[in-house]
Amino acid sequence: MPIVRSSEAVVHEIHGARFVSYATPGSGSKELCAWRGEIPAGLKAPAHTVSREEIFHLLDGELLITLDGRTKRIAAGDTVIINPGATLTVENPTDRTAYSWVTTSIGLEARLADGTRIVPPWAN
Repeated sequence: MPIVRSSEAVVHEIHGARFVSYATPGSGSKELCAWRGEIPAGLKAPAHTVSREEIFHLLDGELLITLDGRTKRIAAGDTVIINPGATLTVENPTDRTAYSWVTTSIGLEARLADGTRIVPPWAN
């Protein structure tokens, strides 16, 4: 039975945010990956288009989520379903770090507006 202890989670940083990965192929997952996101106060991540569905659940804080050009404020307890091919921007307009939980299928990739391909190590 694979168990990932919090002390074993792998931390990655990209575009000013932290990704603490728990479920990955390297930790024993066969189909899904999951991580905790830490979005610092004032951060606006670059827009990116995702290749796989993501379930984005906000654990703590408030964020502005722009999905395919429509912006909504979300609060702790809210969940955003991000379909494959959607373009997503995450912004933390508050003065404290927001924490999220994201689940997706293994193999997620993202593309920035300039065409740069991102293959997140925490999702592959």
